[in-house]
Amino acid sequence: MSKRPVLRFAPSPNGELHLGHAFSALMVHDMAKCVDGRFLLRIEDIDTGRSRPEFEARILEDLAWLELEWEEPVRRQSEHFETYREAVAKLQDMGLLYPCFASRKDIAEAVAKKPAHPLDPDGAPLYPGLFRGREPREIAELMSTGATHALRLDMGAALEAAREITGSPITFTELTSEGTGPKRIEADPSRWGDAVIARKDVPTSYHLSVVVDDALQGVTHVVRGQDLYAATDIHRLLQILLGLPEPLYHHHRLILDEKGRKLSKSRKDESLRALRVAGISPARIRHMVGLEG
Repeated sequence: MSKRPVLRFAPSPNGELHLGHAFSALMVHDMAKCVDGRFLLRIEDIDTGRSRPEFEARILEDLAWLELEWEEPVRRQSEHFETYREAVAKLQDMGLLYPCFASRKDIAEAVAKKPAHPLDPDGAPLYPGLFRGREPREIAELMSTGATHALRLDMGAALEAAREITGSPITFTELTSEGTGPKRIEADPSRWGDAVIARKDVPTSYHLSVVVDDALQGVTHVVRGQDLYAATDIHRLLQILLGLPEPLYHHHRLILDEKGRKLSKSRKDESLRALRVAGISPARIRHMVGLEG
């Protein structure tokens, strides 16, 4: 008997859901039904400073109102920090992480001295390697002072380790929506530079927690927005390094406003809750995001 596909919708409880989230949740749910798969809900709340119980409650209300059904229990990332610590320890044992004590101000000042300094896919200055290759004695002294630090991936060493493991380029399979079938795409993790793997305030990062959770939950299809397309590069790298299974990917179109801008919680774009209060029906929401039936 073949294993059923597993898909997930994974919002962060740091604001209210909007039409973009509705489109993604509905698409994932519809795809799960289409392939006779399982639909999981995961709450990505590692950002404990911004996550709020009331936002999580509203997420559950919104998704239920959209007539979506998910398996219980819901996985909350904030309850699994020890699991992420274990993954971090594995990368440390491989010699692929190093502590970084630099503040955002330190990084900004360093890159300001370099004309046309490159940016990572999120638009942030590529980390200039301020603490890469520091002497162990210097790092030990900083550690002894109790200075806060993040753990960064030594991208060059990580890519070399991945090549030794696979013997081939890092790739992923993208399921297209044009009817042309799946495409094997070569990833480029280097464009992220020495990415943060464990933050200063929590023992993980978005990139690490996502790949660990997808593996533990048996996720076979990762369906998410085009804005996360570049993240797949570093996710595939981490999967290889940690010996985790490779899911299939589909990066769907984004819901844009009248100015062509992606909808955003931070900009307080109209929420699903507000639309519900205004009398908009779930069927109308489907129509608004271009999903019929």
